[in-house]
Amino acid sequence: MSPLLHRIDPFWRHFLFYFSYLPSRIECSVNILFLSITDFESKKKSKRFKSDQMATEESASVMDDYEMLISTTDVELLKRAWRNEKAAPEILQFESSLVQRIKEQIELAEQNEEIFEANNIEPLTVSLYQMDLDRTQFLLRSYLRVRLQKIEKYLFYVLKTDEYLNRLSKQEQMFARRCTDDLGSHLDETVLAKLPDNYRSILKQSITSEEDDMVPAPRLDTFVICKAKQYLSGLDFEPEYSMEITEMERDLLTFVCYKFVKKPLENGKIDLV
Repeated sequence: MSPLLHRIDPFWRHFLFYFSYLPSRIECSVNILFLSITDFESKKKSKRFKSDQMATEESASVMDDYEMLISTTDVELLKRAWRNEKAAPEILQFESSLVQRIKEQIELAEQNEEIFEANNIEPLTVSLYQMDLDRTQFLLRSYLRVRLQKIEKYLFYVLKTDEYLNRLSKQEQMFARRCTDDLGSHLDETVLAKLPDNYRSILKQSITSEEDDMVPAPRLDTFVICKAKQYLSGLDFEPEYSMEITEMERDLLTFVCYKFVKKPLENGKIDLV
């Protein structure tokens, strides 16, 4: 081999060696560039996700505040009391302060409606105002009507039980006593006066009965559907029912015996549906 080739051969060997590793170096550079771009996109998506998450949480917080505000209005409280009264097998505590506030609001709304009509306010506005007023009046009348129906159904039991009698308003107590007197007079004149002396009692089948066995009582073993406002543990229920019901999740509809949830209902921790 000539001396020139000996001098050139190392150069070519170095050249070939360099270019043999060039693709791997290019591939490595491309991989590094790809990883950099991927990392940038990942950070960008992470920031966008955090931003969206914060916006979602803020929106949820606003909705929770709005729902809490709506749920504390007098109309919503009246609607809740009306639903509980309709679903409960017994008569509940009369919401005297709430009913009084609702009556005052109805009177104020009626006065405002007259002012609107006198000032020639747009008929659509007056109509919407009247619609809201009618809805409130319906709730109030229905709430009072349901209570009167329960009083008539369990008339004698309510009057002889202090617990139920104290749940009535003064007007309801007067209504119950007047109904008792009228019903007693009617039955005595039409039926009881014609029966033997042993069977003239309105409350007992005969004078030998030890209890008032002709007085119907509310059936507390009726099953109802309820929803808890918060998580309830076994301590929120009566101790005697601790084996039947141990807990209740928030906002979860539960089909349960009424006497099991009577205590949390009275404490305002659940709502009947």
